[in-house]
Amino acid sequence: MKKSIWKKQAVIFILAITAAVTAAGCSKREEARQDSGRDSGQESSRASTNTGADSTVRNGQAEMPATALEVCFGDSGDAFIMQLEDNETAAAIAGHVGTADWRLPIYHYDDYENWEVMQYYDIPSRYEVPDGAETVTSEKAGEVYYSEPNRIILFYQDGEVTGEYTKIGTIEYTEAFREAVENNPVLEGWGNKIVRISSVK
Repeated sequence: MKKSIWKKQAVIFILAITAAVTAAGCSKREEARQDSGRDSGQESSRASTNTGADSTVRNGQAEMPATALEVCFGDSGDAFIMQLEDNETAAAIAGHVGTADWRLPIYHYDDYENWEVMQYYDIPSRYEVPDGAETVTSEKAGEVYYSEPNRIILFYQDGEVTGEYTKIGTIEYTEAFREAVENNPVLEGWGNKIVRISSVK
């Protein structure tokens, strides 16, 4: 009789231990699943944050930074595409132009040194543009540079001009491009020419 009672108690004890071990294993698996979910959420959040750091957010949608801008010489001139360099200066200019097209005056177009190969356009001082200047001694037609303080320099002919410039882009050189720059009309009542820079449509 006593042996029978001991056997029953031993069986109950073994069943209790088995149940406890099984419950602990399930609990650990559930915790692991929850941790995995949390990690996945954090990775997703980090990925979203990283995407935001490398792109422009507009209307709640992430957009990749611009790689090109449109340049027109005169209000009704043809558009030429400027392929942008991969640097902070070009990115800042593209970002500013992305919020509002630029219409920049050319105050001097035939009375300064090297005017036969280059033009420069002053950016309003309210726009902050980082500078990564290095010494440049020769330029190819179609190359576009940034020069402090807030100035864009366009070479429409090959040149050998020494300056501290940051290259921001290149416009493919064609006869049509050169003629557009040279034949940009003087605005009536202004006494100067303008260049328009806008986002690629």
